[in-house]
Amino acid sequence: MKFCKIFFIYILIAYPITAKASEASKWLKTEIDKIIIAYQSENLPNENRFLMIEQTINNNFAGTGIAKFVAGKSWNNASKETKTEYIKLFKRHLALNIASMMQGYSNQNYDLVNSRFDEKNKVTLIDMDIFSETGKIQVTWRVKKSKERFFVIDLLVADISLVVTKRSEFNSMLKVVNYDLAELNAKLSKQNQSSYQKIIN
Repeated sequence: MKFCKIFFIYILIAYPITAKASEASKWLKTEIDKIIIAYQSENLPNENRFLMIEQTINNNFAGTGIAKFVAGKSWNNASKETKTEYIKLFKRHLALNIASMMQGYSNQNYDLVNSRFDEKNKVTLIDMDIFSETGKIQVTWRVKKSKERFFVIDLLVADISLVVTKRSEFNSMLKVVNYDLAELNAKLSKQNQSSYQKIIN
């Protein structure tokens, strides 16, 4: 009888957590499939394909929050106009990075193999295995719900965080320009244009 009570209490606690993780997994699969379908549409021009992918990423990644985190201390000293321009440039940079990364996996199979809800941080972690002829790679998506919808807040490839990697990369770039966000914007704009040409050509 005591065991039954304990088991019932466990179900009451665990079920909402499992349901949250399952809901996030279904959402993520839908969004990943949009990107893969865009890559698999052979008649779609590269420019249109990227714009579809960019829209999906902008709609589903917490781009503004990631951009602020990556900017570090340079964010506080920047003007409103500079911040607005930086966020726009960073979101495109993020889309170009992910589009480039997904290119190599667009024709591969994948499975969402595990999902768990981190109650402390209110974040769902979803493991995805991507299969190829040579093996598999695991990607972990960190998904958070805000205002009744989901957002990707980080992406871990082989346990390496995209957000932490970007923070380190941008800190090196900012150091060169003495943490001047306006100067970074100029460099980022040129970098984005170069990456964009590689994607669409």
